Amino acid sequence: MKTLEIIGYKRANLGKSESKKLRNEGNVPCVLYGGDKQVHFYVPMIQFRNIVYSPDVYFVNMDIEGTEYKCTLQDVQFHPVSEIILHADFLQLFDAKPVKMDIPVSLTGTSPGVVNGGTLVHKRRTITIKALPGNMPEMIEVDISSLDFHKSVKVAEVMEKDFEIQDPGQASIAVVEVPRALRAALAEEEAAALEEEELIAAEAEAAEEGEKPEAAPEEGGSEES
Repeated sequence: MKTLEIIGYKRANLGKSESKKLRNEGNVPCVLYGGDKQVHFYVPMIQFRNIVYSPDVYFVNMDIEGTEYKCTLQDVQFHPVSEIILHADFLQLFDAKPVKMDIPVSLTGTSPGVVNGGTLVHKRRTITIKALPGNMPEMIEVDISSLDFHKSVKVAEVMEKDFEIQDPGQASIAVVEVPRALRAALAEEEAAALEEEELIAAEAEAAEEGEKPEAAPEEGGSEES
C-alpha cells in the first residue's frame, strides 16, 4: 500500500482553548494511539489534503519531531458548518498486529446489462477488511462482466486472499437496474413474445386436431325388442 509522509509537532498543552488556538493558526489537533501510550500532537491542516480528500487509502509515516511512527488515519472530525477539520485520530501499526481498514472497490469488466441500456449502481464503494499491514491491499477489484438486468454482485463473491472481510456477505456491491422507459419497452417485448408463443401453440394444436382420423362407427349395437 502507498505511504504518505506527514510531519507533526508535539503539543505542549492540552484543552479546548489550546485546541482552538491551534485551529485558528491553521493546524489540526491529533492523537496517536495503539502503542504503549497515546501521543498528542498537531499537524498543519494543508498536510491532510491528500489523505482526507482522496478516494484512495494510505499508510502514514508520521514524523513527530524526529520520532517516526507507522500509522493509519482512523477518524476525522469536521466542523458541521465550515467543514474545517477539528480533530484527527491515528492508529499506530505493527507488522504482526492485524488492523481493520475500509478499502476502495474498483469495478472491472463490462456489464451486458449496461450495454443493453441498464444503469450500473455502485452501492458499496468500500469494503472493511482485516489484515496484517503487509497484506493490506490498496483496492479490491470486483468483476461485473456477468451482471445482466436486475443482477448484483455480493460481498460474499469477493475472493479473500490474505485478509478477512468484515462486511455482511449478502450486501450488494453493484447492481444493474433497468430504467423506467426501458422497463416499459421490455415489458412490451415480453408480452409480444408471449402472445407469439401462444399463437404458435394454438396453430400447432389446431394442426394436430386436423390430422386425427375420424372415429369408426361402433359394431354390434343392440337391437330393439
